[in-house]
Amino acid sequence: MTERQPAEGAREKDRPWLMRTYAGHSTAEASNELYRRNLAKGQTGLSVAFDLPTQTGYDSDHILARGEVGRVGVPIAHLGDMRRLFQDIPLEQMNTSMTINATAMWLLALYQVVAEEQGADITKLQGTTQNDIVKEYLSRGTHVFPPGPSLRLTTDMIAYTVSHIPKWNPINICSYHLQEAGATPVQEIAYAMSTAIAVLDAVRDSGQVPQERMGDVVGRISFFVNAGVRFVEEMCKMRAFGRIWDRITRERYGIEDPKHRRFRYGVQVNSLGLTEAQPENNIQRIVLEMLAVTLSKDARARAVQLPAWNEALGLPRPWDQQWSLRMQQVLAYESDLLEYADIFEGSHVIEAKVAKLVEESFAEIDRIQEMGGAMAAVESGYLKSQLVSSHAERRARIESGQEKIVGVNIFETTEPNPLTADLDTAIQTVDPAVEARVISSLQHWRDTRYQPPFNHPRPCKALEKLKEAAKGTGNLMEATLECARAGATTGEWAGALREVFGEFRAPTGVSSAPVAVPAEEGSAMSEVRRKVDLTAKDLGVGKLRFLVGKPGLDGHSNGAEQIAVRARDAGFEVVYQGIRLTPEQIVDAALAEDVHAVGLSILSGSHAQLVPDVLDRLRVAGATDIPVIAGGIIPNGDAEQLRAAGVAAVFTPKDFDITGIIGRIVDEIRTANKLDPLEVPA
Repeated sequence: MTERQPAEGAREKDRPWLMRTYAGHSTAEASNELYRRNLAKGQTGLSVAFDLPTQTGYDSDHILARGEVGRVGVPIAHLGDMRRLFQDIPLEQMNTSMTINATAMWLLALYQVVAEEQGADITKLQGTTQNDIVKEYLSRGTHVFPPGPSLRLTTDMIAYTVSHIPKWNPINICSYHLQEAGATPVQEIAYAMSTAIAVLDAVRDSGQVPQERMGDVVGRISFFVNAGVRFVEEMCKMRAFGRIWDRITRERYGIEDPKHRRFRYGVQVNSLGLTEAQPENNIQRIVLEMLAVTLSKDARARAVQLPAWNEALGLPRPWDQQWSLRMQQVLAYESDLLEYADIFEGSHVIEAKVAKLVEESFAEIDRIQEMGGAMAAVESGYLKSQLVSSHAERRARIESGQEKIVGVNIFETTEPNPLTADLDTAIQTVDPAVEARVISSLQHWRDTRYQPPFNHPRPCKALEKLKEAAKGTGNLMEATLECARAGATTGEWAGALREVFGEFRAPTGVSSAPVAVPAEEGSAMSEVRRKVDLTAKDLGVGKLRFLVGKPGLDGHSNGAEQIAVRARDAGFEVVYQGIRLTPEQIVDAALAEDVHAVGLSILSGSHAQLVPDVLDRLRVAGATDIPVIAGGIIPNGDAEQLRAAGVAAVFTPKDFDITGIIGRIVDEIRTANKLDPLEVPA
């Protein structure tokens, strides 16, 4: 048997990219076991998912944390939790990515202290804190503080890490969630680059880093990007990103070293396009999306994490995550991809597309700079309204059939799916008892943190020092580290800063979004408008009023915003106050506004607790004639329980016809008010 010869034009193989799995749930102990299992399977880096209370600066026993503890990630309330999370994992040898933003400084402090306790040299720590607060205001909703103080926290972290943890990426400018919120490739590039400009300007102007070290700052800025199924366009987007970053860092910041100017990015491929209908099709979608960020050597991702085929159904199991890891490994180790130079170099088609993206992206970057930069464009609502509009246009294209999605609006017939034959076992479920155990553990920590074996100093002094530092202009990292060493909790750290900085409610973008689906004569939209108008007349009101609510800490508001915009266009008066509300606040608003229906949107899994709470409060208030509609990632069994509890209708990602959903809401209003059904015109 002859030895296999290298292909013509082949070269020495490149090293594979860093392979990660975004993981964490239930408790620090359970997540630690999952991490060690994944590392044993060949995963080469950790990507930590934190639960929503941790991300938004609340302890697990806070009222807003109810139903959210350990759902979409691991709860980390204090140093003891962080110790357990990384037990038997040598942090000096690890590359750890932490998806954390508003509380990034706090989690990095806990990570550093645990590494020190392990005996690590912190100058050797490698990893990334996401720490991009702008996209939280626009799409993901885990912001806490206003833009100014948030930018200060980011600036302080960057200055600290450059001096003390030089291999750490202190920020991961994250355009991933912008695409999830509807961004076009041009918007994704322009908004991410505008964020980077705001951050680098703030670091430069803070005086904490001398000009001669700005190259070190730029060299540690990384990006976290999305890749959709239009993989040629996405690959061109990545090449455009690299060119724009090179030009901005050279011209705006005078960075001469090409290594510092290199566009360094990791990626999780698109979850927005994963479907609940025929979810097996998500496998080929994920593979195509992975190719977009690996095929082009000159624009190849430094780290890749892939979603699982069943993420539109619920939380993936370890086996599902393993399948996604194996996709990467097959491409890296079985194919010949890594043996070649850039295979798109010299392509006229690719070059023309990249040049167009670069030109249009710079035009949008200039527009944002004229407004005063990314932070000003957040506060004015410009960025959010643009994303809501783009998303509405995309949804309208899907509903009209102009944009085709296999298994959703084309080729919908299917054989029975053995993967989802038992939906209750096709996803990971979090034991509802976990929350009580976590809260009990937190209370025990608060009661015993001053005692052996921990002997932490009382945290009140450290927290007071943090507040004093926040009132001044000094770097907040040392005061934060002192809080971590004193055994303070996530809620105590964030609470101290809330006292000084206040909180921020981001613009929703709903009121300023243009009409996406006009009510043309004979269209489905015109029929729904007719139903809305007739029902308002039958009830003797000027307009039907519909409250869209986001209970709990789930900040993924894209679906709620699209429902709100479409209801508005159908003739409803819409009440939408944004994210992060308690059931009590939602019911109070429903009664104060005298609404005719309440729609609740939850994607984090807390629906089982929060939706019945809203129903109970409406009953106590005697408002049983207000139908409650629930939407989100809700498994079939949970949907049945919600309907049995009194929910009028449940919608999940498979229900892509938003106009039809609005029509169904009108039907539920008529039923609740004992009005006869409206005849459908022939």
